[in-house]
Amino acid sequence: MQVRAGLADQADHGGRAVRAQIPVVAAAFLAEQPMIVIGAADEAGHVWASLLTGPPGFVHAAGPATVRVAARPEPWDPLAGALGDAATVGTIAIDPARRRRMRVNGVSVPDADGLRITADQVYANCPKYIQRRHLLDARGEAARPTAVHGSELTPDQRRRISAADTFFVATADDQGHADASHRGGDPGFVQVLSPTRLRWPDYVGNAMFMTLGNLDVNPAAGLLFPDFTTGTLLYVSGTARTEWDPERVAATSGAQRLVDLAVTDVIEVAAAVPLRWGDPEFSRANPPVGTVSATLPRG
Repeated sequence: MQVRAGLADQADHGGRAVRAQIPVVAAAFLAEQPMIVIGAADEAGHVWASLLTGPPGFVHAAGPATVRVAARPEPWDPLAGALGDAATVGTIAIDPARRRRMRVNGVSVPDADGLRITADQVYANCPKYIQRRHLLDARGEAARPTAVHGSELTPDQRRRISAADTFFVATADDQGHADASHRGGDPGFVQVLSPTRLRWPDYVGNAMFMTLGNLDVNPAAGLLFPDFTTGTLLYVSGTARTEWDPERVAATSGAQRLVDLAVTDVIEVAAAVPLRWGDPEFSRANPPVGTVSATLPRG
């Protein structure tokens, strides 16, 4: 994928930042975070992105190549079964207020009250396309959240996806090695083409193509749309393909490529997580999408 995009040299330079051990600065960053996104495949082979939360310190480095997460997926989480045993996972920790993020990929096993991840890839990403948000409250909880399952997106879910400025995407290669990544843009950057089809632009990035490289050999993908004001999580799983046709790509502002997702499974859990965030300050890196965000701050 890097060669096809003409970015092999840039990717080679960026790839030198990937390591198997956790730098001191990365360990400090992890220990400050109240949430982490985890991507993996379930028992049926469907790929999902999920979100775990806890007080700062619930994610921490427990060794030079080990991360402990003092939380496990709730029973309604699509990865609850898979993470109850050894699983290859991709994770991303993100700090919206400081526009920082880092990824740790490896093998997860259950450990006491949480998970222990042995890392084989550790690296940071640039702040592009992260909307700045400040944490308002970490105490809100729902009593016994209930998962609502479907095979297509409801009108309300389509509306919320169309208004989203952030989502997370999980993928895996043909050997099952998983990855979790962040996608951001102005509201409307995710196009809802039908109840079972989504499309989003692939903007200029670090040329690593972790997501697109995985999709090239394994089309399974999982998307997670968090509602930052209510704590509701919308999980979407399906199969994706990358569109390279220059004419089609050119129709979407800022796109280098397009990714189409055929939706097969949808799970919505209201007030699933206790974190509540303030209004976004959109990244200056976001390409424009109509005039949807004209009244909201940018920085």
